[in-house]
Amino acid sequence: MLKQPMADEPLDDFERRSITLLGNTKGVYVAGTGPAVIVMAEMPGISPHVARFSRWVRDSGFTVYMPSLFGRDGAFPDAEEGAAVLQRACVSAEFRAFAANESSPVTRWLRALASLAHEQCGGRGVGAIGMCFTGNFALSMMLEPSMLAPVLCQPSLPLNNPGEIQIAPEELARVKERLEREDLTVMGYRFAGDRFCTAQRFAAYTAALGDRFVAKVLPDEAANPEPPPFFKRVVGGPHSVVTAHLIDAAGEPTLAARDEILSFFARRLAA
Repeated sequence: MLKQPMADEPLDDFERRSITLLGNTKGVYVAGTGPAVIVMAEMPGISPHVARFSRWVRDSGFTVYMPSLFGRDGAFPDAEEGAAVLQRACVSAEFRAFAANESSPVTRWLRALASLAHEQCGGRGVGAIGMCFTGNFALSMMLEPSMLAPVLCQPSLPLNNPGEIQIAPEELARVKERLEREDLTVMGYRFAGDRFCTAQRFAAYTAALGDRFVAKVLPDEAANPEPPPFFKRVVGGPHSVVTAHLIDAAGEPTLAARDEILSFFARRLAA
């Protein structure tokens, strides 16, 4: 079992690139070889746990693209600092954290990143995983033709309406049509008692996408009982399936979920 990340880390096994798309420049951490997978961090940013998941993806034969969307890169999730990052993101026009039936503007940049990553890495297409604040973004990214493997981990937006999903209706219709036409699926993961990603939200995804949305719900007792302070004090319950609440031990449901996600990427993206 790997030791739980408990401190800031430099991310020095990733190459940090400044990537300009649609007139907007963001830092993106890149590592590995093979088809591209975009890993979008949860709140409060690219933590050591998010980096650990990206390394698992990299070591499974993929090129990881990990964009810096908020927070301090490599920071251990401290409660006070993390709460401040969350507060800033909630009022950012880039995310529209409280908007239902709209798409976050940042998803346009992420679709452009997926297109660039496919051009740079080749293969059949690109995978993407969003978590928490970014959880729904992988669905909106399906408007990019190279996107083939979307994973939604505990999608938490809109924050104030647990029974809605954050995507414009016309975009949702186009995504659903593509899923049917190309026989694709969207994977979704949450803990049963998650108060940010509720059963109502997964019901909304099922209502919108039918059996193209594959819902995976883990029992609350499968969550790591000692996550970092931000998750213990601010999130306050089981939430982060493949990062802060993952238990890295054989037979654990969270580790099985990680392996299932890696297998999903392999099936969809391998030549």
